[in-house]
Amino acid sequence: MTETRLPVTLLTGFLGAGKSTLLNKVLADPGTGRIAVIVNEFGEVGLDHDLIEATSEEVVLLSSGCICCSIRGDLAQTIADLIERRAQGDLDFERVVIETTGLADPAPIQQTLLVDRFLATHTYLDGVVTLADAVNGPKTLDAQFEAVSQIATADLILLSKTDLATPAEVAAFRSRLAGLNATARIIDVSEAAQAPGVLWGCSGLRRDVTPDAAVAWVSPQAALKAPADPLANLSGLAATGPAPGFSPHDARISSESIILKQPIKDSVFDYWLDTLIALRGADILRVKGIVFLEGIETPFVFHGVQHIFDPPVPLKNWHMIDTTSRIVIIARDMSRPELQRSLDMLRSTQAQKPGAPVFPGWQEVETRNWP
Repeated sequence: MTETRLPVTLLTGFLGAGKSTLLNKVLADPGTGRIAVIVNEFGEVGLDHDLIEATSEEVVLLSSGCICCSIRGDLAQTIADLIERRAQGDLDFERVVIETTGLADPAPIQQTLLVDRFLATHTYLDGVVTLADAVNGPKTLDAQFEAVSQIATADLILLSKTDLATPAEVAAFRSRLAGLNATARIIDVSEAAQAPGVLWGCSGLRRDVTPDAAVAWVSPQAALKAPADPLANLSGLAATGPAPGFSPHDARISSESIILKQPIKDSVFDYWLDTLIALRGADILRVKGIVFLEGIETPFVFHGVQHIFDPPVPLKNWHMIDTTSRIVIIARDMSRPELQRSLDMLRSTQAQKPGAPVFPGWQEVETRNWP
């Protein structure tokens, strides 16, 4: 299935982490392509306007406040206007990048792209890219829960200022970030500056996504780099939250994943998701997954933020015999036992033989230990 909608990348991150610096380098790269940029200069160093003029990029400066709250309506109208001018031939661009303020919560912007009928039809979220400052990042996470949310909801995390920190400090910070978001890829910002292509296609919820990319999107990065222990964590649930001893802000983030070998009944999956959203929807930073339903040959990818969900994308080019469902939940102010009880509802519905216990045999459920 070919993706015809316009990709939108959300570039967020800590104050002073270097978002504008990165964006300037990306726009100056001749291989980047045509980009319409929506920026907010509140509390940030602005883009190099001479550079923007030289590269003929379309830049919309929104300086009236936080882009994720006070001007959400303006944001939707701005994107719609850009698309209309593009259709009329006044502008020529291939994607949109939204640069937020350092204290922006990404969730409202993601919801805007979904609830606005025009934007939902003509655009899709290509990925959330978060910059994290290796020098001031730990203190920022301690002081600002918005920064924690930026990490927890990211598809790609870029580490900046690693040359100003010791290797041990960088390693500890990277480990902390992985604890908050095990499925996000973490790389040095210099890699993105040198090869901007890593910033695009970070989300697995694209109509043209490959099966491998979709699986990677819902899998812990550590598991992709090293074989998982088949005997590890036989409970059927994989804990993904931060290790004990971190900031109380970190402790507010809970992550769980479940990997089910057999297809799920559609009624059970719908009931589980409806119940989760009805009871704790406001606390769901992100829920995503690849799901096989009984009676349907191909899986679909789904993704939601709080109460708002993207339309599911069927993986019609699925080429694997594997029918494993993979579901990830990242939530705030929810205990791990709460998330585990929710996922138990799915696990207990795996195919059972007469007289079998409520839960399936451990061998039917594969899990991985995440950081």
